[in-house]
Amino acid sequence: MYSLCVRDHVMIAHSFRGEVFGPAQRLHGATYVVDVEFRRPSLDADQLVVDIGLASKALRAVLADLDYRNLDEHPALAGQNTTTEFLARWVFDRMVARIAAGDLGAAALGIRSLRVKLHESHVAWAAFEGELEPGAA
Repeated sequence: MYSLCVRDHVMIAHSFRGEVFGPAQRLHGATYVVDVEFRRPSLDADQLVVDIGLASKALRAVLADLDYRNLDEHPALAGQNTTTEFLARWVFDRMVARIAAGDLGAAALGIRSLRVKLHESHVAWAAFEGELEPGAA
């Protein structure tokens, strides 16, 4: 399986509901380093997993919707505990939608799986990964 990873970052504010979160129930900030790994069994006609420029541009567009925002006030995230795990899936779903929309080029339909990893710090991170249907990202 071939893979290619692009990286960006996002700065957010949020709070959590529930005693399990302790002091994180109060509004606080986080800066996440975000990695998206694209995987496919064979390279495309240009010998690529995916166009790195288009992948980077798509990731930036997805993260721009979160960047410098209080996620507690984000309409699409209302009522959610926007944990690192939750946000990994949120980014995953939006990257899959960008692939399906053609934002990463037609050859990107050959991508079979994605892994999205959000690094909270140098010692803690969470990820979500999943398979994509052939040609139906």
